[in-house]
Amino acid sequence: MKKFNRVLLKLSGEALLGSKGYGIDPVVLQTYSAEVKKVVDMGVQVAIVIGGGNIFRGEDADTIGIERAQGDYMGMMATLINSMALQGALEKVGIQTRLLSALRIDQVCEPFIRRRTIRHLEKGRVVILGAGTGNPYFTTDSAASLRAIEIQADVVLKGTRVDGIYTADPEKDKNAKRFDKVTFEQVYDLGLKVMDMTAFTLCQENNLPIIVFDMNTPGNLERLMKGEDIGTLVTSK
Repeated sequence: MKKFNRVLLKLSGEALLGSKGYGIDPVVLQTYSAEVKKVVDMGVQVAIVIGGGNIFRGEDADTIGIERAQGDYMGMMATLINSMALQGALEKVGIQTRLLSALRIDQVCEPFIRRRTIRHLEKGRVVILGAGTGNPYFTTDSAASLRAIEIQADVVLKGTRVDGIYTADPEKDKNAKRFDKVTFEQVYDLGLKVMDMTAFTLCQENNLPIIVFDMNTPGNLERLMKGEDIGTLVTSK
């Protein structure tokens, strides 16, 4: 049995670093592909948004002496590199995929069209959504929230390297406590870090739940789809 029919999985670009200092670790790609295949085989429709921080982050533009908007477009291109790598890895394990981009690069991907994206999902294809929103000053978290709403996903799954939302950074504060469930209002009131404010507000206004979980633990994604209490659930109530 599956708890969700259609999900938006948000992955960070930094996660693809694995044990490498830069670029893409093939071991991470293989691991993620195997995890996604398990839920696809369950009949879950999966859309994926992946960041580009392992290659370039738009917010770093100032450090190399270029304007932020230009840097953000460079970051969008970085997400497409990661998206293409993930697409190749998924297809290697037998999953049908489509890569859709907010920027037009017709030689390697389709343009993002909402109805086309939904149709791909209905046909059982994993849809990878690259290039963020196609606009500067918006993060890939914002792109994930926006696309999830557009495709009418049941939930946003934010795969991270920690197992949920904590009162503080668990990698820095050993006394940090984890939440099993938290409301949108509590996140605001307690100043918890889940997504950037634009992305988070989009989910709240559209009553779209968020689950933050550890993507690096094998089987977690599948257990989530079966309804197990993995990670931290953010809801309206």
